[in-house]
Amino acid sequence: MNDDDSTFGEAPSNASTSIRSSITRYEWKHGRRYHAYQSGTYPFPNDEREQDRLDMLHHATTRLLDDRLFLAPIQPDGMRILDIGTGTGLWPIQMGDLYPGASITGNDLSPIQPTWVPTNVNFLVDDVELDWIETNTYDYIHCRSMSASIKDWPRLIRQIHDALKPGGWVEFQEFSTTFSSDGGLMGVDHPTHAFVQLSLTLKEACRKTGRVLDPTPCLKRWSSEGGFNTIEQHVFKAPIGNWPKGQRSKEIGAMMGVGLSDGVDGMTAVLVRDVLGWSADEVEVLNAKVRSATRSDPKVMVDYVIVLAQKDK
Repeated sequence: MNDDDSTFGEAPSNASTSIRSSITRYEWKHGRRYHAYQSGTYPFPNDEREQDRLDMLHHATTRLLDDRLFLAPIQPDGMRILDIGTGTGLWPIQMGDLYPGASITGNDLSPIQPTWVPTNVNFLVDDVELDWIETNTYDYIHCRSMSASIKDWPRLIRQIHDALKPGGWVEFQEFSTTFSSDGGLMGVDHPTHAFVQLSLTLKEACRKTGRVLDPTPCLKRWSSEGGFNTIEQHVFKAPIGNWPKGQRSKEIGAMMGVGLSDGVDGMTAVLVRDVLGWSADEVEVLNAKVRSATRSDPKVMVDYVIVLAQKDK
């Protein structure tokens, strides 16, 4: 964010201090820090290492979309916008800078967002799987990177539908967990089969916790069942590693590779060690295989799936 071009809100008042302190009594497991509010709901860390990964993922997906922050056919100025699972808040902050006429709220289980933000941006600590009180409130809802976070996607989508104004849009953006290489799926003899092994292991853990690792195959159907009639899907191929020749693709691949290599420890710490009961050594063997695979410069792609749905006018 450019400090010279942005306007900023005020710091939180003293009245919010006690509430904020209770939700920042973070838990520590396996050397990583985790959220306090609704403890155990989200299986990934919220420490600085993870925040760096989330910011890198944001930059990678934005580049993947030709530097667009959204695909929905909207004009954000004048709109009320919600960002579900906002993470570090980078998406709302950039939206707030670009569209000063919009009112943007980001919610998350962790209050890890910056204090000083554009005046049209605010953040809430909230669990989106609890009951929503808003109806016909938002013009646009952005829901990105909720992998392994949601137990009941159909219910969430119904609540999103109810919270949108007539004619409002929701945009889901999620990575698939199916990796491909050279136009085909990777077999067990592929040098980067570690990616597949990681995906299958995390899926098994998520099944045990009742959460969905990869919602992409069902988002269109769930949106239809949730009350949406206008639905469209877009699929982008995201490279992993430095192998692409074009500059933009190479940038995306490099960020995806680093994000996977640096982030695998956080992906497996709770889901694989605690949920599946693997030993620390067993988990580290898997993590090391994934890190090695990202360094082997594989020609691997993963689908980035975007589903847009509009509430009837």
